[in-house]
Amino acid sequence: MAEAELRRKVLADLDAHRINLMNDVLFKFIFGKEERKAITIDFLNAVLEESLQHIIRDIRFVQTENIPQVEDGKLTRFDVACELDSGESIDVEVQVINYQNMERRTLYYWSQMYLNGIVSGEHYEELRPAITINILSFRLLPQENPHAMYSIYNIETGERLNRDMELHFLEIPKFINKPVQNMTKMERWMAYFSNKLNQQEREELAMSDTAINSAYDAASKFFLSPQERMNYVNRQMAIMDYNSAMEASEEKGEERFAQLIHQLSEQGRTEDIARVSVDKAYRQKLYREFDL
Repeated sequence: MAEAELRRKVLADLDAHRINLMNDVLFKFIFGKEERKAITIDFLNAVLEESLQHIIRDIRFVQTENIPQVEDGKLTRFDVACELDSGESIDVEVQVINYQNMERRTLYYWSQMYLNGIVSGEHYEELRPAITINILSFRLLPQENPHAMYSIYNIETGERLNRDMELHFLEIPKFINKPVQNMTKMERWMAYFSNKLNQQEREELAMSDTAINSAYDAASKFFLSPQERMNYVNRQMAIMDYNSAMEASEEKGEERFAQLIHQLSEQGRTEDIARVSVDKAYRQKLYREFDL
């Protein structure tokens, strides 16, 4: 299929809600590749320009898998990780499923980045600011503004301790659609992820923003690859299996069943997720395996 034809099909599938731009496999393909880092830089500037108070001109992608510092420690696997030309470390996470642990998960991921900023023998002055950006497909925080930034502040005075911690949350369901010409740069990116636009609005969005237009083109290239398409489908199926299993757990009223599903999802054991919702003996076996 020619790229132009595939792009039209991708836009049509977006219009019919058959493609999820927040699928983490697709997200990493678009935002985590050296050859498309201009897209990532544009997105980061949209989110961080106000808080950083400077323009990001370049980034360097870094390893996304963080080996635990102690034996039997928890492996951290970032979606997209990079360093800015000004030295800050960045982790961008796409979260489609609400595991009810997002606040602590964010702190844990941030702490791993921050610790990586110093090696044995260096001084604390060598630590670099670390920034996490969470793109969420669910509501999490009490405010209605779809973008929130957290740091460390004095509760009484509001004074910020330092600029080493920034935790950004983009809650996509809170984005309210408006005419493209009235959107800020960040709102255009939230419109891109939200898939609330019709095809005409989506084309207008692409025409008004070079980086977003490139992101749509990259999505078209992604679906040209049979392997990438299969990875995408597998991930979507895992999400659906998790949601189905969670519905089953609510019906059963088993809190530990929900914990089991979360453990399996974290390990990518999608076949087991589907099986435990219908196979009681296998479910009991995995309860023992995970000591639940």
